[in-house]
Amino acid sequence: MFFASDNWAGAHPLIAQSLVTAAGGFASAYGTSDLDKRVEKTFSEIFERDVTVFFVGTGTAANSLALASFNRPGGQVFCHREAHVNVDECNAPEFFAAGSKLVPIDGPAGKLSPDALAAAIGRFPPDFVHGGQPMAVTITQATEAGTAYTLDEIAALSAVAKAASLPLHMDGARFANALAHLGTTPAEMTWKRGVDIVSFGGTKNGCWCAEALVLLDPGKAQQMHFLRKRSAQLFSKSRFIAAQFDAYFKDGLWLTLARHSNAMAARLAAGFAVSHTARLAWPTGSNELFAIIRNDAMAALKDKGAVFYDWPAGPELKATMRADETLIRLVTSFATTEEDVDAFLSAL
Repeated sequence: MFFASDNWAGAHPLIAQSLVTAAGGFASAYGTSDLDKRVEKTFSEIFERDVTVFFVGTGTAANSLALASFNRPGGQVFCHREAHVNVDECNAPEFFAAGSKLVPIDGPAGKLSPDALAAAIGRFPPDFVHGGQPMAVTITQATEAGTAYTLDEIAALSAVAKAASLPLHMDGARFANALAHLGTTPAEMTWKRGVDIVSFGGTKNGCWCAEALVLLDPGKAQQMHFLRKRSAQLFSKSRFIAAQFDAYFKDGLWLTLARHSNAMAARLAAGFAVSHTARLAWPTGSNELFAIIRNDAMAALKDKGAVFYDWPAGPELKATMRADETLIRLVTSFATTEEDVDAFLSAL
């Protein structure tokens, strides 16, 4: 009953085998091998246009380098208050962008709204040098609340960003889960809705350590080569990241794994719907869900071996909770089984 994070799951056997296969023989280094190039071509096929791909080791590196590529003096990056870049990356985005600043914005269900984004951008008039200047907008898909932006919502945020001449970055640590939930394509969820650059995550969905920066306009890739090298993210044996993505994409494995983890989360959600000791905090659209649970029931679950995290509740949600209740987060993965879920629900 491991629901702490999809990072707790191991690697899918087909991805692990791909690493073993790549371990033999010799291949040119620093992203120049035939395998690297083949996987880069696969990314272009998936996104339905020529893209430039930069392999990195962590999602924090991907996000930080993406935002650093847009750097401006006094730069302001607009994000949701609960975004991973704002609360879980130890100021790495600001560090790599050499003095830029994140501007957190409130919004329900982990999402930015066009009006709130426009208002935040409007706080930095272009002729007021003391306040700094808008630099970029970043959204998380799926969000840190487990929800997913609809295609129309992405397009609306992009319109606000473009009206201010700002690039739009998508933190896709759970890109596949959002894609599977929406039943759409990478192209429709990104560049066709105005996204400029994507942090494409594989680690949370069955890879061992595979993240990629996908630049949807290859003409803007020149500086990223230097940014990646300077940040120590240019791996000499990058074929081992490429090997993971090679297996990840083969025969649609990445979407199969995402659909499975989403289905396990939906199975959990159905159980909470009939529980007398817990309830969903809000509907979600990925493999991550949040529930309000009675403290005695939470303690009993942990005593029976369930692993999950307590989670801080915002003021609005906290106002609906009793003193003997706690907000918890549960995350399913490709490795979660129906038996795991049913055992948890039985214990609940």
